[in-house]
Amino acid sequence: MSSDHAPSVHDGPGGPEVVCAGETMALLVPDPGTPEPGSGEALGAAAPGYRLEIGGAESNVAVYLARAGHRVTWHSALGDDAFGRHVLARLAAEGVDCSVATDPARRTGLYVKEPDGAGGTLVRYYRTASAATALGGADAARIRAQQPRIVHTTGITAVLSPSCRELVDGLLDGAAPGTLRSFDVNYRPALHGPAEAEVLLRTARRADVVFCGLDEAAALWEAVDAASVRALLEGPELVVVKQGADGATAFRGAQSWHEPAPEVGVVEPTGAGDAFAAGVLHGLLIGADVPASLAEGARLAGAVLGVPGDIPPRSDTGDGFNGSDGSGPGAEGSQRAWHSAAGGPIAPGRPGS
Repeated sequence: MSSDHAPSVHDGPGGPEVVCAGETMALLVPDPGTPEPGSGEALGAAAPGYRLEIGGAESNVAVYLARAGHRVTWHSALGDDAFGRHVLARLAAEGVDCSVATDPARRTGLYVKEPDGAGGTLVRYYRTASAATALGGADAARIRAQQPRIVHTTGITAVLSPSCRELVDGLLDGAAPGTLRSFDVNYRPALHGPAEAEVLLRTARRADVVFCGLDEAAALWEAVDAASVRALLEGPELVVVKQGADGATAFRGAQSWHEPAPEVGVVEPTGAGDAFAAGVLHGLLIGADVPASLAEGARLAGAVLGVPGDIPPRSDTGDGFNGSDGSGPGAEGSQRAWHSAAGGPIAPGRPGS
């Protein structure tokens, strides 16, 4: 890994509220016509019929939180190539601070969406030995030094490489007091086999806030309902189970809350889970209680479901947060306590593994 790791503009006093750590790749998507302004670059002769976008679970969350007015840093690594520069430009344009190492020896990851001939989409990944797979424990130390209010990562990052697992372990096991550790399981069949299922379970149990789809938990751990997911994940302070058309259920201690799914015509589901996580985290950041935070997540996910793309233009979704931003009601009082009117503060803990 190159030592050329750009410092965060949020280092020091007034540092980031949130650090999202993980890989973002360049993305080629079919382009049936001329792309709308801001929707990506046409690749022309290099890949006729496709346009260039970006995709990454952690950076998706970062974008939505930045749109809500929060100070957000995305921590990762990119190759010294055109794809990497495109990723940086897109995230910077969204107001996300990029704390990124440029690795001249490794390339930026790439994935391609193609029609599968049956009305669906086939996804091909080209991420082996990408720059982000060399992230590791030293990156966790850099993030901890910033003392963010929230660190967020996913089960994708946890299994990309042994060093990436060190990054995730360092974020979950070494977080500073007062830092809330957020983990989204983000099951991917191409990445997560039986061995990885156990890794994800051990990892999720060490977070403070966990997001997991019921379908993900069923595939990984044979969970049958939201309550069985909570039984598997007893350690985290807050467990949020996404249930597709049945909405989402959050568990905290002996309490639970359910949020119905938004009524929206689904154009593309990709990215909706990241939007949901961002909405919930935004609610916690501004001091909303758990039910209100769930509602924020559902509302933003609904806005994303109704338009194409992982990160739709702001014009399609607005800020997605009922006009709330990082300075909204409750922000001042939630600097180090994560309030739930239904049960006291959600305090960063150290659940056992």
